[in-house]
Amino acid sequence: MGDSKQGGTMVEIPKFAGGLMGQSEQNPIAVVQAKFKEVEHKFKGWLAKQSLPVEAAVVTATSAAQGAAIGAFMGTLTGDTSSLIAPPPNAAGLNPEAMASLKQAQAFAGGPLVQARNIAVMTGVNAGISCVMRRLRGKEDVQSSMVAAFGSGAIFTLVSGMGGPNQAANALTSGLFFALVQGGIFQLGQKFSQPPVEDVYYAKTRSMLSNLGLQNYEKNFKKGLLNDITLPLLTDSALKDVNIPPGPRLLILAHVDSNPELKERRRGSR
Repeated sequence: MGDSKQGGTMVEIPKFAGGLMGQSEQNPIAVVQAKFKEVEHKFKGWLAKQSLPVEAAVVTATSAAQGAAIGAFMGTLTGDTSSLIAPPPNAAGLNPEAMASLKQAQAFAGGPLVQARNIAVMTGVNAGISCVMRRLRGKEDVQSSMVAAFGSGAIFTLVSGMGGPNQAANALTSGLFFALVQGGIFQLGQKFSQPPVEDVYYAKTRSMLSNLGLQNYEKNFKKGLLNDITLPLLTDSALKDVNIPPGPRLLILAHVDSNPELKERRRGSR
């Protein structure tokens, strides 16, 4: 029995696909989102290579489909209430303003199919005109947005039957209203999407702090007016004056000393 080996029995742990020990399974929602973004990126890349008529047609169709889905959902929630606001028996004697208000109410009170048609027309025309304006003008600005809104508002009015007997004048009025609203929304979006002016001078500083995991000290830099211009001039005393602890100070100074661009700028300032 001299050849027998004593000791614990060796048990081999099988390795499962994806890894069981030390590896966490991927979140299925995150995987689906990543796949969706990949498909969306490829689709936009393909679409950008197409001619203007093809791109405009595809954008119009896809946006109209999305609008139809939204309209159908809205119509399902509200139900077909157009019968509740049917014209009275003496509708012929109503003045044009009253009839216009009645048709406007009916346009927004239809069932799923009516709402799907109305919203699909509005979103599809808006997206299609926006696509054409962007390709022709090479940019997307408030003028292009207002032109698209005017077209969608006018077509929506004609399709939904809103307004009085003079459909052309009513379409023009609705288009102008849509354009003004869209222009205001676009301007507000531009205003709130732009970073404050002072943040432009903290881009490199913010990036450095984020890479070091010290983004919580960005407010200390701003309080002491330590921005991208003063970045190569940082000293331990300057960081101490803005109440940054010793550990983060060492990391920041080590990053400045090891960055070739900051070192060159430091030499040029001497």
